[in-house]
Amino acid sequence: MSSAGDSVTAFVGLGSNLGDSIATLRSALEALGTLPGTQLERASRLYRTAAWGVTDQPDFINAVAMLRTSRTPRQLLSDLLDIERHAGRNRRADGSDRWGPRTLDLDLLLYGAEVIDEPGLHVPHPRLHERAFVLVPLAEIAPDLSIPRVGLVRQALARMAPAEVQGVTYADPHDPD
Repeated sequence: MSSAGDSVTAFVGLGSNLGDSIATLRSALEALGTLPGTQLERASRLYRTAAWGVTDQPDFINAVAMLRTSRTPRQLLSDLLDIERHAGRNRRADGSDRWGPRTLDLDLLLYGAEVIDEPGLHVPHPRLHERAFVLVPLAEIAPDLSIPRVGLVRQALARMAPAEVQGVTYADPHDPD
């Protein structure tokens, strides 16, 4: 585990499908870069994806951010939840809103090469390697990154069904295709 003063590369998944999702994700990316001891190193383009899990809801806008941080995994998770709350997200304690619509969803995907399995904190994100809406933007910014217990990002993406990968498209008309 990272100790005070150490710097670790962490990856955060961003998603939104309520309100102005593009503006919400841009604001969230700015907020990530202002966290104590943290720099936003890189961010993927914004992608549009059909809702997953509960499908009767608007499409999601997704992205992945790469951070360099001295925050511990628990501190970073707390920061992510604070950014979500500031954007209007209220998580239900029972988790019943897990796959429902949301103003903002921030997931700690990876924290260095660490494997963490604690109540409320699971890194790498348990289903990271099964979700094209995470792997496509992650592969854009870090294709040769190793996901502990899975392999390289680009290899995980290559194992996805082509229809799933093709369902992840650029969302922002200002981004070059």
